[in-house]
Amino acid sequence: MISLQRALGLLALIALPVVMPAAPAYDFYICANINRNYVIGSKIETVNGVYQRNDDGTWQHMGYNDTSITAVAFDPRDRNVMYTSANNGLWRTLDGGQHWRICNDWDMTEARDVVVDPNAPDHVYLAVTDGVAVSTDRGETLHRREHGLPVRGKYTQALRVDRTQAGRVFAACEKGIYLTEDGALNWRQVLPTEEMVNDIQQSPYDPNSWLAVTQSAGAWSSHDNGLTWTRFTNVPATNSLYNITFDVTNPARFAIASWGLGVLTTEDAGRTWTERNAGLPELHRAWRVGVDPNGRLYASIFQETLFYSDDFGRTWQPDALAGSLVNYFIMLPKDAP
Repeated sequence: MISLQRALGLLALIALPVVMPAAPAYDFYICANINRNYVIGSKIETVNGVYQRNDDGTWQHMGYNDTSITAVAFDPRDRNVMYTSANNGLWRTLDGGQHWRICNDWDMTEARDVVVDPNAPDHVYLAVTDGVAVSTDRGETLHRREHGLPVRGKYTQALRVDRTQAGRVFAACEKGIYLTEDGALNWRQVLPTEEMVNDIQQSPYDPNSWLAVTQSAGAWSSHDNGLTWTRFTNVPATNSLYNITFDVTNPARFAIASWGLGVLTTEDAGRTWTERNAGLPELHRAWRVGVDPNGRLYASIFQETLFYSDDFGRTWQPDALAGSLVNYFIMLPKDAP
């Protein structure tokens, strides 16, 4: 026989609500140019550069106004330390964007991307059109580190740091994907291509899983931490693929921005892909895609604006940033400094 007291205790336990772990909270940033109808000499005022999305869905500009900003990176120890890549190189602020300094000299310009090593945050990597530069002192000095990159074809479009290992970085270059495991002292090719690799991304779920897209060789995946790569046979190589993104709310969802194909999505981890362009301009010139912390899919359409979809591309609506062209999407955990 079970005692009355124990029975009541069991009933209380059964009645307790099941508490699920909360989804991680993120801050969402973009680098955008907002230049519709602007020409040189025009009196139209434009505000370009880094934007953060507020909780109410509005976008707040931060930092300096520059049409050429391509990417932004933050020091994981201090959110006030921020880096941007732009046409004149690498910029850094130590006070949340109030004051900035340029970190390079005249021979290191046309920067395409910037990343900070989360496991060695004094180390900053800069992608430029003729290679890679590295700072080991938080941007105070910047030096080229290109041993192993091709003499011809080292134009670097994007960089990604492996979040699990300090000094392990992938470079998306004109002649393929290159990997360093010693902080860019030495590079080796892990995927050869004839034209540009435009983007590389590490899965937020499995650090051994990576995705990449190219100018003319389709889309690729790796499941052994970037050592070998397999092409998605059902993603066309007929059109340029500009970037690829994971959905942080669903591990089976990826999206690609393509020139001419528009937005391609998969909801089964790449086994099948679908063009999702209902409501987008007919030319289907998708420049970048990104997914926010709630699973909302964004598409920046060339010479149009930023669109969003709450059903992963099945329908689209224009966002508040009319006339914008987004170069970069980035999420950072809210519990970071």
